[in-house]
Amino acid sequence: MKSESSNRQNQTLHRAGQCLCRSDSSGIYYGVFKRAGRRIERSLKTSDKELAKRRLERLRQKVARFNTKEGAILFEALANRWLDAAGGTMKPQSRRRRLTAIHSLTPHFRNTVRAIGSPDAERWASVRGREAAARTFNIERETLIQIFDYALREGLILDNPVLVVPRRKQPKPQIIIPTKAQFRALLEKMRAEPCAAEAADLVEFLAYSGCRLGEATAMTWGEVNFELHNFTVTGGAAGTKNHEARTVPLFPPLERLLSAMRDALPRPPQPTERIFSIGSAKKAIATGCRKAGLLNFTHHSFRHFFCSNAIEAGADFKVIAGWLGHKDGGVLVARTYGHLRDEHSHAMAKRMTFDATADESAPDNVAPMSAANR
Repeated sequence: MKSESSNRQNQTLHRAGQCLCRSDSSGIYYGVFKRAGRRIERSLKTSDKELAKRRLERLRQKVARFNTKEGAILFEALANRWLDAAGGTMKPQSRRRRLTAIHSLTPHFRNTVRAIGSPDAERWASVRGREAAARTFNIERETLIQIFDYALREGLILDNPVLVVPRRKQPKPQIIIPTKAQFRALLEKMRAEPCAAEAADLVEFLAYSGCRLGEATAMTWGEVNFELHNFTVTGGAAGTKNHEARTVPLFPPLERLLSAMRDALPRPPQPTERIFSIGSAKKAIATGCRKAGLLNFTHHSFRHFFCSNAIEAGADFKVIAGWLGHKDGGVLVARTYGHLRDEHSHAMAKRMTFDATADESAPDNVAPMSAANR
């Protein structure tokens, strides 16, 4: 832990109360404590004595939790300890992402945790900000904050030095959604290859259900209820993204697909059997897109395809969010797909041709009212 003596440029401190000192030159108050023979000095960042006293009490509580036995722990050791503690609640992909971030961070932070201050975090941000994409930088920054928050909870430090580093603004990713014609063309090319039949079924399932890839490949036949016309998304052993199962209507195209897949099986499936034996259709999609002359769509493209068709069918954002497993009541759907609703609304508006100058030869779309309804 760095002393603040250098920050105050050898200003002379005079006692102003118990554990409270004041700088003669700047008038700023400091909290000064001794713990296990170690002097702990922190600026209270105010020249108002009453405010300084309130901040001193909060600092006193932090110092009381201060762990004097592990002051020499290196950043890399702490980062791995944090990952071991937090990794149990992470999905495998999230854990891999954090581990990658730690490997990138370690060369920049080779000191003990207490020797790392805000200037070190700012230097890292300056260097890494020039090297890494905004998303990568933000993941590493978030990982760094969580590691030092863990150190704070363990009493290894008094403040998180990374909070001074701002998050970088990420460019909004361009969402490329297959058109219905492109979707049909892709399926045609995929089904022309017998070895890609199950991959084509998976693509259709994603497009008709709105599921994420992991949710789809983990689904079992027992989670599909043909009698109640719904299916339950659990995500299997890994769970869903928000760790909550959801029950979704069995949309007509999806019901037709699953019925055909079930009827094609040599025997009735067991409830615990997975619907798909494959975990990915990536290669088959890439091959089909190349043969059809299309952009290289991803698994997630078909989740977007589901959303665009749901919006076109008139489903509101809150309902779509429930189908997708979002817990924000439709905020993300509105932000991501709002332009599709606007485009559909404008297309529908062009059909509103009933003014006095309209073509008289056009068929009358107004049904006559019966005398009883007048």
